[in-house]
Amino acid sequence: MAETFDVVVIGGGIHGAGIAQAAAARGLSVMVLEQTAIASGTSSRSSKLIHGGLRYLESRQFSLVRECLQERSLLLKLAPGLVELRPFYIPVYRDTARRPWMLYVGLSFYRLLGGGGPAMRFRRIPQSQWKNLDGLEMTDLEAVFQYYDAQTDDAALTNAVMRSAQRLGAQLKIPATFTGALLDEPTNAIEYRHNGKTETCGAAVLINAAGPWAQEVLSRITPAPPQLEIELVQGTHLLLPGKLTQGIYYVEAEDRRVVFVMPWKGNTLVGTTELIFQGNPGDVAPLPSEIAYLMETLCRYFPRYRTGVPIRDAIAGLRVLPSGRNGTEGEAGTLHARSRETVLYLHRREQSGTTRLLTVYGGKLTTYRLTAERVMAHLADALPARVPLADTRDLELT
Repeated sequence: MAETFDVVVIGGGIHGAGIAQAAAARGLSVMVLEQTAIASGTSSRSSKLIHGGLRYLESRQFSLVRECLQERSLLLKLAPGLVELRPFYIPVYRDTARRPWMLYVGLSFYRLLGGGGPAMRFRRIPQSQWKNLDGLEMTDLEAVFQYYDAQTDDAALTNAVMRSAQRLGAQLKIPATFTGALLDEPTNAIEYRHNGKTETCGAAVLINAAGPWAQEVLSRITPAPPQLEIELVQGTHLLLPGKLTQGIYYVEAEDRRVVFVMPWKGNTLVGTTELIFQGNPGDVAPLPSEIAYLMETLCRYFPRYRTGVPIRDAIAGLRVLPSGRNGTEGEAGTLHARSRETVLYLHRREQSGTTRLLTVYGGKLTTYRLTAERVMAHLADALPARVPLADTRDLELT
């Protein structure tokens, strides 16, 4: 007889790992199906930041910023070797759209949303210290602000969360490709390919945390569940030689988008872009236009790169955003203004009203734990009561 679980999670990215940890911490039986490797997709191709999202203040996503800052504070305690506070620098030039007074107001509000304290401090760097800022362009430079956010190794963090889930009893199968499911009462029947063999299991609830592959997963489920209309947004990062010693730079590209220039494992990481992607998520790759955009932005602020340097790597990942046609703000040209709130899409059985399937759309690395807690709250009606083993707010990540 096929094994039955309380929860089966499809996807081994940060949200799949976080949900597995939260479910296992509640004493639930959990299995995760991952088709390639932990953090093999978007969760290893991010900007490597655990941050409040200073730029989200411009689109009035105040609750998201507050939540992100709260989760940042928690992760600094739970994962001190994986999440570390870093200084960030915002240079303001004569032609910078975001003027010094705007940044001062924004950083003040950011500090307020973060509850104050040493980790929320900011200041205006004296002109006498500008020469120490990693060769930053000085021509027409009017001001430099410093504040603090956190940096992480996204793949290492995801793996640490998954290990935590496994220590609590969660099972993990890799490589395991989800091939189909029948949503039924009292359990869903699930089929997958593992190490070349077809296997089956049962689950009270199926959680679709497949990220860019979420719609493909839904297409393999019977009866066909409703799907949220989404857009895949491609983001590219470049890795170049050269060390930054002072911290991370938050700069304004020509189109007013924010680009980060940051130290990464002895090199410099630059990103990201935002372009609508169409096609197979497995085929995502950096475009020449994205590489040119990032190099132009980097050279604008750091003259040493203007003579030409080899690009050591170019990496593209995909974000999932609800389509503008769903009533969310922003079109293709203003993707940076689109909400970054995670959408939890539930499919309930008509007879009982019980949730049998939940799909996670979008989400941020910073708030993965909070998203997982919300998933568990949504599934309270569908899952059995178990003796809790732990609280994710207390679980150290190593």
